[in-house]
Amino acid sequence: MREEKAAPRSASGPRRRPERAGEPQVTGGGAETGGSAGLTTGAVAKRFGVAPTTLRSWDHRYGIGPARHTGGRHRRWAPEDIALLAHMCRLTSEGVPPAEAAAEARRAAVTGGDPMVGPPSDDTPGNSASDPPDGREGARRTPAPPRDTPGKPGRGRRATTGDGGGGDGNGGEDGRRGAGTPGPGDPGDADDGAGGGDGDGTGRRTPTGGGNTLPLGENVHQECRGLARAAVRLDAPTVQRRLEAAIADHGLVTAWNEVIMPALRAVGRKWQTSGERYVEVEHLLSWHVSSVLRLTVARAGTPRTGSPVVLACTPNELHTLPLEAVSAGLAERGVPQRMFGAAVPAEALFDAVRRTGPAAVALWSQSRGTADRAMAHRLTGVAWGIRGARTRPTVLTLGPGWSAGPTVPGTRRPTALGSALDLLVAASAGAGTEAA
Repeated sequence: MREEKAAPRSASGPRRRPERAGEPQVTGGGAETGGSAGLTTGAVAKRFGVAPTTLRSWDHRYGIGPARHTGGRHRRWAPEDIALLAHMCRLTSEGVPPAEAAAEARRAAVTGGDPMVGPPSDDTPGNSASDPPDGREGARRTPAPPRDTPGKPGRGRRATTGDGGGGDGNGGEDGRRGAGTPGPGDPGDADDGAGGGDGDGTGRRTPTGGGNTLPLGENVHQECRGLARAAVRLDAPTVQRRLEAAIADHGLVTAWNEVIMPALRAVGRKWQTSGERYVEVEHLLSWHVSSVLRLTVARAGTPRTGSPVVLACTPNELHTLPLEAVSAGLAERGVPQRMFGAAVPAEALFDAVRRTGPAAVALWSQSRGTADRAMAHRLTGVAWGIRGARTRPTVLTLGPGWSAGPTVPGTRRPTALGSALDLLVAASAGAGTEAA
């Protein structure tokens, strides 16, 4: 008589060992997932894109952590613990300080206000791709009121970074398109929890200065903090949604100056002080900023008729993001334009000006080494039209590359996105200048 074959192992893992009284059983998934026993802190941290030390800090400070503990074993996160954390992460990605987010998540768990019953999907770590729960659409699209904390006046107020598409310091290094990079000694380099760190929102500063945090400083908009948190978590859907909402709610200039640029600068500072780390954060954020700016142009509809504005970078300039912001601002105002992008050869640009007859030309240079002053001066003399009625464009030199010396003769050099747009709109209305 043949012996019966041993029962096959489960496809999800080894067979269970005998139960012990009072001990939760692991049903597949091994030590990492823990099945019904829950996830380890390391597994939860990986899923949400938050450092394990941050999770332990949140558990200690706010009670957002594993609710049950078995003696002699690592604490594990049950589904309800993960749902609580997911709710908190969604709120912090909206710019809510961690302490307030934790309190709201606990309240919602008690009242049943949080519809999330499990961990988020892997493609949107720490944040649902759908609208926030509890009717919090307004929290995402409407700026939160200022929060003044003891010893920190104005926390939560909008930043007053005057630089825009035409200002100085709007670009980054080595292809990081437009990410500003103030030095590491600038104010605000301490950890503010913007990237899911240990800042507790109570006015206290935690001295970590690292982890998944960005040096945003204190007087930045809550929407900027939410954007930074989403970027650090590589939560692309939330980054895209937040950028679109900022421009839709506040207009291009305000969104650029008070939400987008502070986040780009913070990523640039983090990149400088972290070696090769955070390059992926910077690339993701820059790519989505570019996508949203181009989407703004596409959604603006047909511009009014008239002479266009030409936008181009100098021959050796590869950074285009601030110039794309100028393009989006012109589209909002219905101004026709021709965008030629990065590294435009001088003769090619001169030929394009003669062929299109623009009212103005905006020439972008990110660094002193790419500011071709001779090219800019020659551009002021390019004219078109019939003899006796020839016209030449208004020429604007935009970007920090031009700030090293005096203004190029015959050109104008605005230092902020708003002023650059005002000059270009006025030039478009005047349709160029008569040539001498």
